[in-house]
Amino acid sequence: MAATPPPLASYVESWAPGPVTDEDALPPGPVAALSALLDLPGPAAVAGEPLPPLWQWLYFLRWPAQSELGPDGHPLHGHFLPPVPHRQRMWAGGRCEIGEPLRVGEPTQRVSSLGATAAKRGSTGEMLFVTERREFRQRGRTCLVEEQDIVYRSGRGPRPAHGADDTPAPGPGHTASPEAAAPWQLPLRPDPTLLFRLSALTANAHRIHYDAPYAKDEEGYPGLVVHGPLLALAMLELVRRDAPRRQVRSLSYRLRRPVFAGERLLARGTPDGDGAALHVATHREARHATARVTFA
Repeated sequence: MAATPPPLASYVESWAPGPVTDEDALPPGPVAALSALLDLPGPAAVAGEPLPPLWQWLYFLRWPAQSELGPDGHPLHGHFLPPVPHRQRMWAGGRCEIGEPLRVGEPTQRVSSLGATAAKRGSTGEMLFVTERREFRQRGRTCLVEEQDIVYRSGRGPRPAHGADDTPAPGPGHTASPEAAAPWQLPLRPDPTLLFRLSALTANAHRIHYDAPYAKDEEGYPGLVVHGPLLALAMLELVRRDAPRRQVRSLSYRLRRPVFAGERLLARGTPDGDGAALHVATHREARHATARVTFA
């Protein structure tokens, strides 16, 4: 009889990586690139213009040596990668508090630190949730504080339908009630070319986004997986397009079920006074991702 593997929490009992500080000039090139990728009118790609919420993901990118990547395309080692054997990584969601928008072309400091860790058991086995906290500073002021919830599994386990997992992420979440016709709507149909370009733009080498045989044979997905951050960006694009004069003060988002290349997705939003409820739907699911924004 095979020995029972130790619980995931045991691998991180003494794991305490310290803060890391990075610098980036926030040049306008990535802003223009993402605007072109989404095929939508983008923010002004000039110095001094405000950076839309979550577009900070275009910056502070890491490019490890090719020899430092694992078979899935993710780095084998990293400061905030937990010491879990045979890691499988998924982005579960996150939160963001915005005191003032970051400005394109301004020297920016990012201080990253480890937040909470929590082991949970879902329908597909045990998972470890790791929260990374990031503070973004310009001109000596903290402009934005972000938390990202990443979930890790150890080894290859069974997946629920379509490779999703139904275990909730830690921290506050939001599920909007179904609406017949949300006033804010944005259709999008990510194809393999879009996924490839987004992977390049964000230095994301995870093979599930561009290597269909790997996604199917090794990770059990029916096709190429649309980046979770793209679902979050699509929801926030509703706010930028339909409420351009409202400044987002805070936001939270949950990535619930994956979307696959070629599927038609629809980002929907409903304003409700001090903010808006957002979600992404396809013909398969009404809630692939959900978000809540609060206006200043």
